[in-house]
Amino acid sequence: MKSIFREYDIRGIFEKELNEQSVKLIGYFLGQKVKEVGEYVAIGYDARIHSPKLCEYLTSGFNKAGVKVLNMSLVATPINYFSNYTSFDGITPSASVMITGSHNPPEYNGFKITIDKQPFFGEDIYKLGDEIINNQNLEIPDNTSSYMIDAKSKYIDFLVGEFDSLKGLKTKIILDCGNGVAGVAITKVMDMLGLNYDALYVEPDGTFPNHHPDPSVEENLQDIKKELQNGYDIGFAYDGDADRVAVLTKELNIKGDQLAILFSKEINSPTVIGEVKCSQVMYDEINKIGKAIMYKTGHSNLKVKIKELNADLAAEVSGHIFFNDRYFGYDDALYATFRVLELIKNGMDLDKEIKSLPKVYSTEEIKVKTTEIEKFKIIDRLKELLKNPPNDFPKIVNIIDIDGIRINFEDGWGLVRASNTTPVLVTRFESTNQQKAKLYEDKINDLIKFAKNTLT
Repeated sequence: MKSIFREYDIRGIFEKELNEQSVKLIGYFLGQKVKEVGEYVAIGYDARIHSPKLCEYLTSGFNKAGVKVLNMSLVATPINYFSNYTSFDGITPSASVMITGSHNPPEYNGFKITIDKQPFFGEDIYKLGDEIINNQNLEIPDNTSSYMIDAKSKYIDFLVGEFDSLKGLKTKIILDCGNGVAGVAITKVMDMLGLNYDALYVEPDGTFPNHHPDPSVEENLQDIKKELQNGYDIGFAYDGDADRVAVLTKELNIKGDQLAILFSKEINSPTVIGEVKCSQVMYDEINKIGKAIMYKTGHSNLKVKIKELNADLAAEVSGHIFFNDRYFGYDDALYATFRVLELIKNGMDLDKEIKSLPKVYSTEEIKVKTTEIEKFKIIDRLKELLKNPPNDFPKIVNIIDIDGIRINFEDGWGLVRASNTTPVLVTRFESTNQQKAKLYEDKINDLIKFAKNTLT
């Protein structure tokens, strides 16, 4: 059971780890934390077939704790976050929980938690897990009483007001909602703005009958890529809970760090936070017009850092885009969609801008299978080995260790970090020279193997 309490959220398999008893306990003990700041929690859920049942269990736990539940039903994760910044008949939630398995397989589900407008994560989640494990026999009765709220309409009205200037835009748009929850809001905003669009797989369906809802995987983008060849100018694909976006043109799949460069061009003297997987090009380009800061991977980490620094923007390569400029500092793929359309309306040629960037050769994320126990030990062992690297190892300029190990070489970099959600090491490599990118990959992989084989 301990394994479901992760760095950024709570995540597990329905009826196995996330069952009636465990979820009621999560609601009850989380309710104790909510009561420290207020008495209302807003709950929403994604399209997975077991999400409504988990909502009932969670509600029973909160009611046992004396916390009143505001139920927003089926929504996108950004709508759940948005509920923390609005009021319902004079009531502003003190916390929110989004029930979502994000882009995981259909049997998975989980909880993304916000308390007092801050992500509840890391040590707070681990301590919550310990409390629950130590009180597994506490009985919590069924009590699903809650107050229904319409957060979706408030969110839609906000976006329509915010992007009123897009009315009249002639750009032909294609969306792929992936049978997740993006479709519950994005099409309504598009309709109210009178935009020229079509959409694939709008209907929420937690079995994901058409393709897996993870737009960071190329094979899941085949349908939207075909549509882009049929006369559309721009495409947007979403993950299962609509907090990540892929932006596609006829020619390009524009990654999150590249989007950060484009958005920065429209912000005066921008401060932008990137994760350790972001291209060096992003940091270099943004530093020409503002300030770029490297930080840890993870939506919770970046939400905290963007508020701490009052930065304008944060981005992950995978398509989490966080706007603090004109928005609330959390990751919202639907909001990001309209900020891209603003760039187009303002005359930006996305393809031209991306093609004008310095050329680098980058790998996608490459995952190395290991175990939950070994993954952090391997990182520690690598740090020791890199103090005296092999004679044939490329010359190291410096090492950044805020999240794993990012090794900077003279013509590029390599990254090794332990995933906080799965038993893998995540690697990525980049260079201005294709042969050197491959060299960095080979030499670092050799070192990973040696580190793994020499663990004590």
